[in-house]
Amino acid sequence: MPLGAASHDITELLQAWNQGDDQALGKLTPLIYEELHRAAKRCIARGRRNQTHQATTLINELYLRVIDLKQVSWQNRTHFIALCARQMRWILTDLYRSARYQKRGGAAERVSLEESALITPEASPDLLAIDEALGRLAAFDKRKSDVVELRFFGGMSVKETAEALNVSPETVMRDWKLAKAWLLAELSG
Repeated sequence: MPLGAASHDITELLQAWNQGDDQALGKLTPLIYEELHRAAKRCIARGRRNQTHQATTLINELYLRVIDLKQVSWQNRTHFIALCARQMRWILTDLYRSARYQKRGGAAERVSLEESALITPEASPDLLAIDEALGRLAAFDKRKSDVVELRFFGGMSVKETAEALNVSPETVMRDWKLAKAWLLAELSG
């Protein structure tokens, strides 16, 4: 969704929702759904079958988590998408960790049908490696880790990432390049 009038509408609806207007959430959902759905599809390992259903399941889980966030003071559309990117990362890594634990003989745990749609035999273990590497990167350079999270998990553009982090687009590009190089070295062992 392009920045502009729609972004202004989203910001107003987020702020109204923040102030207790539950109808604002109903108006907000269709405005952001497609954008979040595209971001969810990017979060899920590329090239797998049935991505549409899996992305929808991820968005449903994201929705349940976001509506429970009572203490967040929404600033604007970018702030909202940034928080959603972080939530999607946590949802996916939690599900993959749980699947790996179960696969290795962990305690039997009930997984809903919707959750199991996200975890398939083809699920990429790379997401867990990326998540762990991002944690290590954040330990010494939080902003670079945030850039990767917003661009990779949130699907944000350079301009949107710069706005979310309150830095210049040039800084985002520099951080993005350095973080990608660091992650490649880290993940290749």
